Amino acid sequence: MTQLHDPELRGFASDNYAGAHPEILNALAEANGGHQISYGEDVYTEHLREVMKRHFGDQAEVFPVFNGTGANVTALTAMLPRWGAVVASKTAHIHTDENGAPERVSGLKLLTVETPDGKLTPDLIDREAWGWGDEHRAQPLAVSITQTTELGTLYSVEELKAITDHAHSKGMTVHMDGARIANAAAALGTGLREFTTDAGIDTLSFGGTKNGMLYGEAIVAINPEAAPGLIYLRKLNMQLASKMRFISAQFLALFDDDLWLRSASHSNAMAAHLRHSLEDRIADGSITGLSFSQKTQSNAVFAVLPAGVADRLRKSFRFYDWNPATGEVRWMCSFDTTEADIDAFVDAIAKELAS
Repeated sequence: MTQLHDPELRGFASDNYAGAHPEILNALAEANGGHQISYGEDVYTEHLREVMKRHFGDQAEVFPVFNGTGANVTALTAMLPRWGAVVASKTAHIHTDENGAPERVSGLKLLTVETPDGKLTPDLIDREAWGWGDEHRAQPLAVSITQTTELGTLYSVEELKAITDHAHSKGMTVHMDGARIANAAAALGTGLREFTTDAGIDTLSFGGTKNGMLYGEAIVAINPEAAPGLIYLRKLNMQLASKMRFISAQFLALFDDDLWLRSASHSNAMAAHLRHSLEDRIADGSITGLSFSQKTQSNAVFAVLPAGVADRLRKSFRFYDWNPATGEVRWMCSFDTTEADIDAFVDAIAKELAS
């Protein structure tokens, strides 16, 4: 096949833009060949179950799926009855970027809350966690939080524990959208268990695609009693892979030699390098008119640019507007982002602001 793209091209739009990590591609090649039982009865998926138990506890069950929306929707479907509702941040991916899939596929109701930094708190949850027993109101029976958040911010272990304790005290379960869970662990400096199982999370959507996998995510039922029926719902929601070994093999490669943590640590470090480089330019006066709108705690940098600058920059470096009305943009770093990529981008930003 003729290569159709420039492999040297870099952008800052999404960690989904990056290709697959070479170690992931090697794992796929090694898992290929011969025959393995389909639909999850293969040796790779069986081994993945053992690996996930080591990270999340012996009670944990894992269900590999195709994508993040499928993981979130299937997990929440299992966690709620038909009359149930989910309290989430207004910036949550399930609300802003899944085209109504939670409501349309699962029939559940999203109760969203404004948050300044993408993070829920017990007090913010209580703005929508009410009305139990009222037949006119969808019943708030679950909370969904994102770690790291869509704004690149990070929940501490203590903040997560406060949320789960509060939700459980009200009879609610807690789902974590962990599309960038590896970035969270790298930023927190902990293992996975400390801010999931030990913090009281019931069900987790474990991300792989944003951290070097070709495709694939996983639902981890940390508390299986909180998400019954996943074995049936995964198929019903069209998330059951026949050749599941190729999803599971990728996850095994991520966990082998801590590739998941190495890749996430690198992408976080590149975002920090981008932020610090821009701050240095602002401090010496070579960049003016740029400000930051969120803390940089993972692999995302949120900034505000003067009108017209983002469109000119995008001619060389792809990235997304976050709020066109205010000039807020989002810059994402990936496992394959280099310091040279960052330096070239910073130079381009400085040139456009100067013009």
